[in-house]
Amino acid sequence: MTGFQVKLQKKVNGFDLDIEWQIGNELAVLFGFSGAGKSMTLQLIAGLLKPDYGKISIDETVYFDSLAGINLSTQQRPFGYVFQDLALFPHMTVLKNILYGAAQLTKHEKMDRANYLIRTFKLSGCEDRYPHEISGGQKQRVAFARALIRHPKLLLLDEPFTALDRPLRIEMIHFLRELRDNFNIPVILVTHDFKEASLISNKIIVYEHGRIAQIGLPERIKNNPANLYVSELISCNE
Repeated sequence: MTGFQVKLQKKVNGFDLDIEWQIGNELAVLFGFSGAGKSMTLQLIAGLLKPDYGKISIDETVYFDSLAGINLSTQQRPFGYVFQDLALFPHMTVLKNILYGAAQLTKHEKMDRANYLIRTFKLSGCEDRYPHEISGGQKQRVAFARALIRHPKLLLLDEPFTALDRPLRIEMIHFLRELRDNFNIPVILVTHDFKEASLISNKIIVYEHGRIAQIGLPERIKNNPANLYVSELISCNE
């Protein structure tokens, strides 16, 4: 894979997003204070919002290009998405929640992939339970399984660990590392927790009021912040 590339501009309710970056087959973190444009970036990538201008591509495949008039629908973009609130359906069992992410597959493919993910994410025995009947960590794994059942080319994670206590967050960070290694796809994680970002990422992309302030390895950003904003952002997380 040569890389996932985004160049995006979007104005919404007085907020102006204008960013450009690329990643390889790695786990990258979009890091910054709330309201900096991180979650909006994921929504633009996923097709939930339409950019005013820009381009989204993986290798030679283009999913959005304002100049060429290309704008694939959310369903046409092979990206998995885990929302902050997980968005599990309370009236569906664990198995049905996972299968929901595979609407375009055949029945046989759906069950084969669902059974594989249930084993991989240690959810065996939970298939017929409802979200309120499983633990927080199990809910997280169900949401990841649903996002991955289509074999996406990219996984988008919008602060999925925010509601968890610290020990469970650490457990899920280790889980996410294993997941990225096993599925071998780029992962983009939104967080405003620098410790979490440092533990998990190959690359940190720092957002500052809709712009990119700095991109680099966690240690480099910590030891050599690009400006006062980045320095204060890191200090607030220590």
